[in-house]
Amino acid sequence: MTIQTKDFEAKSPEELLRWSMDQYGDKAGLASSFGMEDMVLIDMIAKLNGSLTIFTLDTGRLHEETYELMDRVRSKYGLEIKTYFPDRDKVENLVRGKGFFSFRESVDNRKECCYIRKVEPLNRALSDLKAWITGLRRSQGVTRTDIPKVLEDDDHPPLIKINPLAEWNEKQVMNYITENNVPINILHKRNYPSIGCAPCTRPVEQGEDIRAGRWWWENPEHKECGLHNRPAD
Repeated sequence: MTIQTKDFEAKSPEELLRWSMDQYGDKAGLASSFGMEDMVLIDMIAKLNGSLTIFTLDTGRLHEETYELMDRVRSKYGLEIKTYFPDRDKVENLVRGKGFFSFRESVDNRKECCYIRKVEPLNRALSDLKAWITGLRRSQGVTRTDIPKVLEDDDHPPLIKINPLAEWNEKQVMNYITENNVPINILHKRNYPSIGCAPCTRPVEQGEDIRAGRWWWENPEHKECGLHNRPAD
């Protein structure tokens, strides 16, 4: 199936989710880290009452508050959430060889940790899908400014990647959460606008970029874990 990205730019998030359900059914999966954007999408999916897969990656180093939100989502929406874990042997070898915080020593070390704990489990999750849905937004940072709403995923061919909230800003996300009583991670109320693994996430200061708390020791252009690379020009 050939995708013309411009054909989807006028569609709303709900329209894109419905299209995903109609086109792919449970072979379309939402990759959720339970951030605010993902919670908006989960709420929309539940209301559309369609058959989409929802999955998450448990790196083994998430915040306790993130696990608590996972259980709240299961209870509130009654949705199945598939959880993928990193390979135990690879994690053990990494920690034995380089310690618990090697990711702070270099970008390469950080990418190695992300690959073992996130990218490889993601690849397993995607292996049974035809399309995956994300909560990426263009205003989240310099690595995401030009993402289309729908594209052919060059990193995971022949998958289609769907970003229903691509054009939304932070205010639109917050308004939807407030108006629809969507549960969110309590850390968002403690100045964590973007939440990843506990050792790699800190609160942001007033005036900082919303992803400033992720891998804060690195330059902004490096701040992706490998799950979402910029589309080729």
